[in-house]
Amino acid sequence: MAAGVGILVLLILVLWYSRDIPRPDKIIDRSIAQSTKIYDRTGEHLLFEAFDTQRRTIIPLEQIPEHVKWSTILIEDKKFYEHGGFDMKGIIRAIVKDILTLSKAEGASTLTQQLVKNALLTNEKAWSRKMQELVIAYQIERKFGKDQILQMYFNEIPYGSNAYGIESASQFYFGSSAQDLTIAQGAIIAALPRATTYYSPYGSHVDALMARKDFIISLLEEEGKITPEQAQEAREEKIEFTEKSNVIKAPHFVIWVREQLAEKYGEREVEQGGMRVITTLDWDMQRKAEEAIEYFAETNKENYDATNASLVAIDPKTGQILAMLGSKNYFDEEIDGNFNVAVQGKRQPGSSFKPFVYMVGLSRGYTDKTTLWDVVTEFGKKADGEEYSPKNYDSKERGPVSLRTALQGSLNIPAVKMLYLAGPKNVISEAKKFGYTTFGDPDIYGLSLVLGGAEVNLLEHTAAYATLANNGVRQNTASIMKVEDAKGKILEEWLQEDGEKAIDENIVKILTNILSDNNARAPFFGENNYLTLGDRPVASKTGTTNDYRDAWLMGYTPSLATGVWVGNNDFSAMKRGAGGSTVAGPIWNRFMRNALDGTSTEQFSKPEIEYPDKPILRGDMEGGTPIKIDRASGLLATEMTPESFIEEKIFRTGHNILFYVDPEDPTGPVPSESDRDGAYPKWEKAVQRWMEENDWKADEGEIPTEYDNVHVFENKPSLSIISPYEGETLSGDIITFKAEAFALRGISRVEFY
Repeated sequence: MAAGVGILVLLILVLWYSRDIPRPDKIIDRSIAQSTKIYDRTGEHLLFEAFDTQRRTIIPLEQIPEHVKWSTILIEDKKFYEHGGFDMKGIIRAIVKDILTLSKAEGASTLTQQLVKNALLTNEKAWSRKMQELVIAYQIERKFGKDQILQMYFNEIPYGSNAYGIESASQFYFGSSAQDLTIAQGAIIAALPRATTYYSPYGSHVDALMARKDFIISLLEEEGKITPEQAQEAREEKIEFTEKSNVIKAPHFVIWVREQLAEKYGEREVEQGGMRVITTLDWDMQRKAEEAIEYFAETNKENYDATNASLVAIDPKTGQILAMLGSKNYFDEEIDGNFNVAVQGKRQPGSSFKPFVYMVGLSRGYTDKTTLWDVVTEFGKKADGEEYSPKNYDSKERGPVSLRTALQGSLNIPAVKMLYLAGPKNVISEAKKFGYTTFGDPDIYGLSLVLGGAEVNLLEHTAAYATLANNGVRQNTASIMKVEDAKGKILEEWLQEDGEKAIDENIVKILTNILSDNNARAPFFGENNYLTLGDRPVASKTGTTNDYRDAWLMGYTPSLATGVWVGNNDFSAMKRGAGGSTVAGPIWNRFMRNALDGTSTEQFSKPEIEYPDKPILRGDMEGGTPIKIDRASGLLATEMTPESFIEEKIFRTGHNILFYVDPEDPTGPVPSESDRDGAYPKWEKAVQRWMEENDWKADEGEIPTEYDNVHVFENKPSLSIISPYEGETLSGDIITFKAEAFALRGISRVEFY
């Protein structure tokens, strides 16, 4: 009797509180916020979920294993398939408990009620809200099938740590999809909704979580949902949760990609739109990059006071970013690890910018054999009034050296001379074609540009080297391969493009040939150095700033371009000796070897090198080079000079390159004394000083600058036969010949054979 009265009162209360409740259809019609998921290039490795306040991914019930469904039903609502939305006996028990304890405790909620509470109502603990919950749960049960309700439940319910829905929970806690959950993992997921904070895998009650997991496994076994063997195996399974730091993988790259998405689609769409983003990142290569930096982190810190490092790897043929570390450790607050040096940092590149200066020089007619004097030279006044007179890293002078030797030896003085010859404005103009955006007015940098006076960021610097690897064809840097909305509609997709030609292909081939020449580098770096990859051809260049604030190693094969920067985020100096080859080189070398391991060895395309007639440009001015001279004129021999008049002499130049070259027209005529470049006197003074100090003299006097003017076409002797004449019939034993000879310069002798 009392129970009947209670039910009647309850029904009256239900009708009273049914006013102004949400329609059950709203659970379908409402817009459900879904997380945007960012993946690696395979679409298999989830890097990050971008969300507002809830991580969520909607999946169909078919993708949830049976053991996971029953784990939830058995622990939360054993009679789910029997009741009509709520458990009346359970509600009465809860009411009695509330009266006895004078509280408003939660309890006796079916899965349908939990769905209503999370999807349509608030979490307010009041009887008015509870009554609304009952009414809507009843209406939903009448409108939808049990499996429909179960699917909505699994996609709606919170599992802690802002993970809403079972798919997001599976990814967050185990790094795998819900359909791949083991029995033990499924039991843990089912254990969480009752008290997500208390049972958190990252909290202080993990033992309680494991006990609840085992209890759920026992329920599955008792109900015949799994076999005893499966139950025992599940209890013994070693559970490994993802580390909190693993919630985001490749963080610098991912956050940069997220910023691009927000700029294009808006923050709301990124946080709630449920987009699926496939990036260009190669997860395997990314891990190798992280390992390489971590491997040398302590050594660099202890030996050189270098606390940070950054790495970028790019596919030269596509421009796709394969790996990116913006700092050594994103979560290291001591070094401002969340700062993305690769994208946001502007650092001086040191000598790693030299190849682009020499590239412009090669395009203007200089060759790999062109002689440049490596002697301390005054290049003019700096802004502070002091004379700009740079030295090499070891303060040594080497006299005349070839362009190839100068670049591979990373010699500073010849590099400054090449910048002067190529023209700073020309160099910056060409560099911009390679994608650099950080350069300002060339006049700001002056000749220090070639030694890294300007600033670059690692991403653009690596992309420029990738353009070299692609024989001068620049591909736009890409980080995103495809973006889909929540319904699978493709919003954008990367397509291969032809790219833009930045410079003549053969010029780049010559430059690559130089940068990959370890024989030319060996006298300076040793034969076994970090710039080589064994038998695999690779072009590479170091970079170090004078104050040891930045160290670089840039290099490429035909299929992979990688740049490494080492330094400190606060711009403090590293210890002396922290050069590109010592702190960045080991990281670069280890990564390149591991990244290319198992791939075929690729060869660089061979260049076609044509050497101009001018001796200084083709290297004939370098000491010990034999030069062919016409004995009659004492000038340079030509193809018309008879072999009997040609002799070889060994010369050593006694002049700097401006004696022979006009920077505006390097391959043109030798400038007259009055037409020589304004820098000639200082350059010449340095050469003469070095020659005197080193007792270095020309063996054969001055090298001629003009060509044989005796054996020319107009001076060629002519011979005509007077007798016998053409067609004449000859007879007898003696035949008489008569001939006439003429030469513009006279005839000294006529010989008859």
